[in-house]
Amino acid sequence: MTVAALEALTFGLDRLAEAAAGAGHRLALLTGDRAVYRHELARIAPGALDVIDVDTGDRDACAAALARLPGLRGLINSTDTWSVPAAELAAALGLPGPSPESVRLLRDKSRVRALLHERGLSRGPALPVAAGDPDAAARVLREIGLPAVVKDSAGTSSRNVWPVRDEEALRGALAEAAERPLLGRLFAEPFFAGPVYSAETLSWAGTTRLLGVLSRQLSPEPLVREEAAAFPVALPAALHGRVEDWVARVLHTAGHHEGFGHVEFVLTTGGPELVEINRRIGGALVGEALCRALGVNVYEALVDTALGRRPALLDGPGATGPATAFVLVYAARRGTLTGWSGLDHLAAFPGEPAWYPTLAPGDRVAHLTDQRGCTGIVLAGGETAELALHRALAAAGAVRPLVRPDGDDDGNGGDGDGDGDRDDGDKAEPLGR
Repeated sequence: MTVAALEALTFGLDRLAEAAAGAGHRLALLTGDRAVYRHELARIAPGALDVIDVDTGDRDACAAALARLPGLRGLINSTDTWSVPAAELAAALGLPGPSPESVRLLRDKSRVRALLHERGLSRGPALPVAAGDPDAAARVLREIGLPAVVKDSAGTSSRNVWPVRDEEALRGALAEAAERPLLGRLFAEPFFAGPVYSAETLSWAGTTRLLGVLSRQLSPEPLVREEAAAFPVALPAALHGRVEDWVARVLHTAGHHEGFGHVEFVLTTGGPELVEINRRIGGALVGEALCRALGVNVYEALVDTALGRRPALLDGPGATGPATAFVLVYAARRGTLTGWSGLDHLAAFPGEPAWYPTLAPGDRVAHLTDQRGCTGIVLAGGETAELALHRALAAAGAVRPLVRPDGDDDGNGGDGDGDGDRDDGDKAEPLGR
C-alpha cells in the first residue's frame, strides 16, 4: 500500500518516509524538481521511498501518476503552493482529505483576514487593491491607514510583501507590485507592531492542540526576510493560555479542522494578531524542532491525517525534549554559489550545530530580499529556546557563502553590497514552498 506526497517541504522527507513505513505504507513523492530535496535524498537509505518525476503543475499528469501507484490510500498535503491541487486530487480519487473549498480559503490571506475581522478575531480589515489603479494609494490611506502592509494574497517565503510607513513608500510598493508576478491578488492590511511568532498546532474533528510556539526573527524593514527561529518559546502560563485559546478559535473560524497548522502572529500590546495561516508543518527546520522537543516523529501525525484517522500526537507527549534553534545563512550578492567557508568550524561550537544546505555549489543566487537567497541553515540545540538561539547564531556567524559575481570567472567569493533584486533565474522556493 502507498501514501503519496504532492511535493513536500524541503526538509523532513527522511522522517516522513519512516512514518509511512511505520504505518505499513510506502511513501511516493511526486516532484517536478528533485534538486529541491537533494539533501534529504542523499541521506535516506536507498529504496526507502519512490520518487516520481512529473510536472506537478499539471493536474492531469499528477492524476495519472497517482492512478498508477499500487494501493494508494492517502495523499499527503504539506505545502502551500500545492495545497489546493492536492485537496482537489484527493477528493477526485476518493481519498481522505480536507474539502478543497476550505483549502482555497486558507490559501487566500485576504479572505482569511476579512473573515477574522468580521468575526471579531482581528482588529485589521483587508482591502483588495489593484496595483495599477491610480486611486489605490488613496484608498489604502483612507480605509487602512499607515503604517500598512501590502502583499500577495497567496505569497510564500516572504515574497511580495511590502511594509510601508509613509505615502511615498506606499506608492513605491504599489508601483513595484505592478511589475511583479503574483500568485494571488494584491491587498493591504494594517501593520501590527510587535515580535512575530508562530503557533505550531495539530487539529482533528474540530479539536486543536497547541504543540508549542516558535519565535521568528525577521530582518530590518523594509524587508521581511526570515533570519532565525527557536522552539519552544517559554511563554508565561497566562499568555500561553491566551495564545492557545486564540489560535484554536482562529483555526475553527477559518475552517481548518484537521491536520497541522503553522499560524504566524504578531504579539502586540493588545494581544495576538494574525499574520497568516499555513495548513502544514512550519517550513525550514520546524518539523525537526518539533520532533526533538516532543521526543516523537511528528510526521506520523501527517501520515495519520492523510489516511483519515485521528493522530495519536493529539494526546501527547509534552515538550520535554531539547529546544532547537536555526539560523538562515543568506548570500550577500547575486551570482553563482561556489561553496561556503567556515563549515569545518561548526563542530567547535556548543549545541552540536548541524548544516542543512538549501542550495548547492553551481546554483545561481538571483534573489536577495526573500528566502530564495538562503543558501543553507545552521541548527543547534540547548536546554531552552533562548540558549539554543544564542548557540545557533554564534555558529552561523562562522559560515559565509562564497558567490562568484555574474561575469567574474576567477572563482572567488565575496560579500558585495547586496543591493537590489531581480526576478530572473528563479528556482523552487526552498523553505515555505
